Amino acid sequence: MRFRALSRVALASLALLFAAGLAAQQPSLEDPPNPPLPVLHVDNGSNSAAAQRAHYVVLVSLDGFRWDYAKRDAATHLLSLGRHGVWAPDGMIPSYPSLTFPNHFTIVTGLYPEHHGLVANSFYDETRQARYAIADPKAVTDGSWYSGTPLWSLAESQGMRTACFFWPGSEAKIAGFQPTYYLKFDDKIDDNARIQQVLSWLRLPAADRPHFITLYYAEPDHEGHEFGPDAPETKAAVLKVDALIGKLKAGLDSTGLPIDLVVVSDHGMARVEGGWITLDQFADLTGFDTAGALLYGKSEQDRARVYNQLKQASSQFVVYRRKDVPAALNYSQNPRSGDPVVIATGPYALRAHAPPAARPDPPPIPGMHGYDPRKMPQMKASFFAAGPDIVEGKTVAPFENVNLYPWLAHMLGLTPPPSDGSLNVLSGTLRDGGADKGN
Repeated sequence: MRFRALSRVALASLALLFAAGLAAQQPSLEDPPNPPLPVLHVDNGSNSAAAQRAHYVVLVSLDGFRWDYAKRDAATHLLSLGRHGVWAPDGMIPSYPSLTFPNHFTIVTGLYPEHHGLVANSFYDETRQARYAIADPKAVTDGSWYSGTPLWSLAESQGMRTACFFWPGSEAKIAGFQPTYYLKFDDKIDDNARIQQVLSWLRLPAADRPHFITLYYAEPDHEGHEFGPDAPETKAAVLKVDALIGKLKAGLDSTGLPIDLVVVSDHGMARVEGGWITLDQFADLTGFDTAGALLYGKSEQDRARVYNQLKQASSQFVVYRRKDVPAALNYSQNPRSGDPVVIATGPYALRAHAPPAARPDPPPIPGMHGYDPRKMPQMKASFFAAGPDIVEGKTVAPFENVNLYPWLAHMLGLTPPPSDGSLNVLSGTLRDGGADKGN
């Protein structure tokens, strides 16, 4: 159901719940109380009896936290989390393209971008004759753009309450549900207030307490873009979010609840080489719709013509007809990917067009991502996890992030739909080996 105005009785009950949660937080002197946050509530009912017996998962995303940052910058809290649980010292493999919205939604659906529909942060849908862009609130909150069953919808459909402190897709009704508690994205919300809100949710009465919670921080992605992955500003952001993870972990431990804490990132970061590579300098894109470097030809003749013009134009990119995109990229089946498909061969900044002559055309930002993670290891993401369901002191080899979905669902005692991931990949990290919980 769409978010709807609550009755006065429901509003009063909800206010009491959140007041109780906030009162129980007992914030430290260094973290003075914050004003109540604009949490939205969808009445999905109470936790079922089975859900109330289930463990809890708090899933944290540190946007752009490259796989090697923790070791490089001595992120002590994350490294400790890995030592007391499991981690991927050589990184986790994001899906192509290694961009924010596609990979966040892959993590919570177990589907490659071509299957869940978010093939880029911005793209064109020829059938709908409409564009999706992460900065467009109307598109972001329209569930018809998304395919798959995100973890919060899976949990809600099986009688378990959830909460999302930001996550791509969490503001839309997808697969019939929205999270019981969620917020509209506003990255100005205080970092510590986010932690306090997570703890407030975990102190709600058992019938209302979410068992699956997401938490998102935009750092160090912002600094990696603005200054480059090796800049001191990026290191400072790495250590800042590491300290937040330490504070969150201490708060979770204080609840006494059986909570699995999982910290991931969506992608890595690379320093850009050279200036803009503008595709219309190599091919006549007349009649094409474009989104970034995505190309949408209106006829087969146009698509074939531009492919032939681009295929030997530069060593800094390769071009494929969509049906011929290498299978390892999982990017050949969705028309939203465009046709032809242009893929950078290194850390280069591709675009279809330069801005109009009357507008400024600054050089590319120092740091960028979106590249093929198998060709560019700088794109690899991070993975750390510890809790009652997770073995202690284990490392895992690089694995595709689609495999997180069945693994997270298992810890929550949920039955997931088929996906592109497999529980077998991470079953060795689980205390029960991935055995059927029999719920």
